[in-house]
Amino acid sequence: MVNRWKIPKEVEDFVLKRDLNCVYCGIKFSSDHSRKSKASWEHIVNDIRINGIDNIALSCVSCNSSKGSKLLTDWLESKYCTQKKINLSTVSTVVKNAYLNPPKLI
Repeated sequence: MVNRWKIPKEVEDFVLKRDLNCVYCGIKFSSDHSRKSKASWEHIVNDIRINGIDNIALSCVSCNSSKGSKLLTDWLESKYCTQKKINLSTVSTVVKNAYLNPPKLI
């Protein structure tokens, strides 16, 4: 069973428990209607076919929108990340791992 983004249910459940904050900026997700604190599904490596727990994460809508289809390495050097002080040392472990050892399609 998969969700509408074709993420397997077991991956979705795992990520929902793991990612309580944005994997990029660290903001805590909340149920208010603020774009900044709303969680969105993120493929760290922009390949919708790679749907394991090493590539699927939750990020805030702002970070997800800023990253878009950019490569993680390029996005981390963007003006958005510079202004928000987002870098490899501040992102979550799943992002660091994906940066150092990018998930591959199996």
